[in-house]
Amino acid sequence: AVPLLAALYPLLPEDWCIAPVVIATQARVALADEVGEALGARMVAMLIGERPGLSSPDSLGVYLTWAPRVGRSDAERNCISNVRPEGQPYGAAAYRLNWLMQQASALRLTGVGLKDESDHTLPLIDRAGAPRLD
Repeated sequence: AVPLLAALYPLLPEDWCIAPVVIATQARVALADEVGEALGARMVAMLIGERPGLSSPDSLGVYLTWAPRVGRSDAERNCISNVRPEGQPYGAAAYRLNWLMQQASALRLTGVGLKDESDHTLPLIDRAGAPRLD
């Protein structure tokens, strides 16, 4: 999670307020709804590591929800999966997450109503997550 957040924070608008980071073990995606609702958050990004024993146990999934509250469905979330050096590099995932967050804020929604079109604006990023200049 740390490399993703390190790549994400510089991309975020300066006027955005970041709520306290919550670390939970054995959690599910829906925990973000409870935490976000309790904090009065406009939007929440839940980062979840893969379970041990899967083909890529170092992989990270990111679940974005606008207006989190208990009872939200998975159709009301956007997901960025396979975030890891051998999958979707941290820099590219941070760019995609920032793009989705900006769109969610403008449209006031996430999920099936928010199509990820960040590929149209995604800069070339190397496997280390740094922008390529070629």
